[in-house]
Amino acid sequence: LLVTASVLGTMAFLTSTAKVENTFTVGSVKITLDETDVDDSTPNAERDKANSYKLMPGHEYTKDPIIHVDATSEDCYLFVKVDNQIAAIEATDATVASQMAAKGWVAVDGQTGVYVYVGTAEGASAPLAVSANANITVFEKIVIAGTVDNTTLATYKDKTITVTAYAVQKDGFEGKTAAAIWTAAGFTTTTTGA
Repeated sequence: LLVTASVLGTMAFLTSTAKVENTFTVGSVKITLDETDVDDSTPNAERDKANSYKLMPGHEYTKDPIIHVDATSEDCYLFVKVDNQIAAIEATDATVASQMAAKGWVAVDGQTGVYVYVGTAEGASAPLAVSANANITVFEKIVIAGTVDNTTLATYKDKTITVTAYAVQKDGFEGKTAAAIWTAAGFTTTTTGA
């Protein structure tokens, strides 16, 4: 017995172990919205969150809201809500709505003033996902009709154009309509923008 016990106590066994360890990070969707600083409200800044304009008949003004997708953002679908309180006095050949259509934005069914980015390919109508570092222009200018008289123009004092941008991850929404994505994402149109 003593010999057997001492032999077993000195025997080596072949063994092996393996381990899998998962580390999780969290994805994110992040955008910013800004426009050219035309009124010097932010000294030394090229881009701004808001501008003031003195409207005059026949004048064109730079207003170029651009959505910037963050470098660390996941692929995402972009939406904008545009509340244009001066649409009735815009020049008919350069309305905000026509510029948006040319830039690849289409209205979302069932939502007033809400648009989805579909890109500029001919016939595009489905939401188009954008990637990190994308810069998507909403429109470029506002143009006041030359036929607007002083009396009419005076009624537009303190009116605004407000653009609010929204982004939602692409993953899980492929093949869905813009209206379905908007609803599923739970967006509301009461937040403020640039």
